[in-house]
Amino acid sequence: MAVSQKLSTFRLPPLPTIGEIIKLYNLRAEKQLSQNFLLDMRLTDKIARQAGHLQDTHVCEVGPGPGGLTRSILKAGAADVFVVEKDKRFIPGLQLLSEAAPGRLRIAHGDILTYRLDKAFPDKIAKTWEDVPPNLHIIGNLPFSVSTPLIIKWLEQMSNRSGPFVFGRTRLTLTFQKEVAERLTASTGSRQRSRLSVMAQYLCNVKNCFTIPGRAFVPKPDVDVGVVHFTPLAQPQIQQPFKLVERIVRNVFQFRRKHCRRGLEMMFPESQRQELTEVLLHRADVDPTLRPTELSISEFRALADAYSTLCQENQGLVEYDFREELRLKHKAKKQWSSNSKEIHLHNTIDERGDH
Repeated sequence: MAVSQKLSTFRLPPLPTIGEIIKLYNLRAEKQLSQNFLLDMRLTDKIARQAGHLQDTHVCEVGPGPGGLTRSILKAGAADVFVVEKDKRFIPGLQLLSEAAPGRLRIAHGDILTYRLDKAFPDKIAKTWEDVPPNLHIIGNLPFSVSTPLIIKWLEQMSNRSGPFVFGRTRLTLTFQKEVAERLTASTGSRQRSRLSVMAQYLCNVKNCFTIPGRAFVPKPDVDVGVVHFTPLAQPQIQQPFKLVERIVRNVFQFRRKHCRRGLEMMFPESQRQELTEVLLHRADVDPTLRPTELSISEFRALADAYSTLCQENQGLVEYDFREELRLKHKAKKQWSSNSKEIHLHNTIDERGDH
């Protein structure tokens, strides 16, 4: 209780402002890393609050940069903050913050896309998947270039219960371009509904918390930013392997303006395309004239279950890639054309020889 009381009233000693840190260490946002600094501590405090009750928790912060959000997390009473920063220019400023919060801030210089978060926290904090979420949060003001590949990676790890999800249903509070945030939370039938909507929502409760105007960042990006909170579901809405679900969703949405049948057809070899598409739609009881944006999670679940059964019944179907079949077809056509020209040339030469 004494520790909780101490952390709840914890105040960082006087420190240079984030703006002063940027000047002190001559930090500039790198455009190729899509870096944008958030200097307004009221907004970083608001992001930390969206994560939930952080007192006495473990937190992994992704891409802390000059440390504005890190300060807000520490002020909220987190007991153990582990930051992963790819850009070594920010490390000295973070070390200064670590000295101001002894024993509470750990710094790793690395790439979050490859970092082993399953090794970053003690095993004792783990909960079973069906239990309440663990005393662990992931929070990050993500660079735009990494946000989508990172959330796809974490959704797959969530499905496999690997990475930061070995500890249980670890919650995430992350920033995205406003358009991506809207896609992540888009409901069935909405214009923003996308592959990302389905992949996130079959695994999580997803909440679009609030929007930060682009002018709040330095340098100012061309778009506004959305803060999104994810809580993994105790029971995913689709009980099939992530890669299988992703294949169906990706194929359906590649023709987002067409009927869903058009995309589903591409999961089958040309010789069986019509037949197996009919079987899939019949078994799943899905209307083939629905647009991709109109398909509900339950309809995607029915398609995934039916497709899984078809893969068991048809050897090699799970490895089928229509792009590879198309490539081989073009290659064969090109070879045939080349051979035809060669034969024609030989015939022409022979005819001239006869004369």
